[in-house]
Amino acid sequence: MVFRRIVKGLKKTRDKLASGLASILGSGRQLDEDLLDELEETLYTSDLGITGTEIVEEAKRAWKKKEIQDVADLKVWLHKALLERLSGCTGQVCRASEGPTVLLVAGVNGSGKTTSIAKLAHWLKRDGNKVILCASDTFRAAAVEQLTHWADKIGVDIVKQGTGADPAAVAFDAVDAAVARKADYLIVDTAGRLHTQKNLMRELEKIVTVIRKRIPDAPHETLLVLDATTGQNAIRQAAEFSEVAPVSGLILSKLDGTAKGGALFGIRRELDLPIYFVGLGEGIEDLEAFDAEGFVDGVLGDALEAEEATG
Repeated sequence: MVFRRIVKGLKKTRDKLASGLASILGSGRQLDEDLLDELEETLYTSDLGITGTEIVEEAKRAWKKKEIQDVADLKVWLHKALLERLSGCTGQVCRASEGPTVLLVAGVNGSGKTTSIAKLAHWLKRDGNKVILCASDTFRAAAVEQLTHWADKIGVDIVKQGTGADPAAVAFDAVDAAVARKADYLIVDTAGRLHTQKNLMRELEKIVTVIRKRIPDAPHETLLVLDATTGQNAIRQAAEFSEVAPVSGLILSKLDGTAKGGALFGIRRELDLPIYFVGLGEGIEDLEAFDAEGFVDGVLGDALEAEEATG
């Protein structure tokens, strides 16, 4: 079921890539330099960027060594090469050995951060965990209101104050509540953007400081939400946030709404961060733990299967 949902959610990315691959791998052509150059262009323009170039350079070396001898070999090799680029993506957040596990969530405004937090809370609650939300993005009234709406809909507690309240003070209250109510997870929403990176860093540092007064080893994860529809721009966002906070993992939102899912390989290449979850729709259930093989199959599967069926 999860595999099918990932495949369905990747339809736009797969359609964009599959049409190019079909003309290259499904044409009955001989494997040669021209074909590999066309493959490089197809991968590059499907938002794999430099990752696509590197893969084809490796393929050319393998072809010259006769490790790849024909198009059928190339298809299998391509699948393996893409999968290797995503090694280490576990699809699991950590769990503290005792007490609440604190998840700090960051992301630029409009990235789908608040909705992703709600989906994550639902995902954790569905597994039997007690979850509390913390509305520390107090600079936008809409952020607090939206998170409150989701908390009510999901049926989880939320700790909040008024718009403009000190984000660290809200976090302090939330940690107290999480400890007192024996929560399994506390998910802390943080500001998506302030006037400068220094301001953002200062606010995040204050939040971390007050959290650690009660739970010294927290936050246990700092998750960054990236909007998949921004393609290569998501890499820049991730790099900027990584300079501000020690990001430990990624949530890729809106993957179903874009043909730019290939940018995920570039994000992985540039940042070497695990991808924990992907958002595959608008509904509260539309968050899946990331599965590298399912993702690669979802991007390439139909094109490869169609060629095998006709070959």
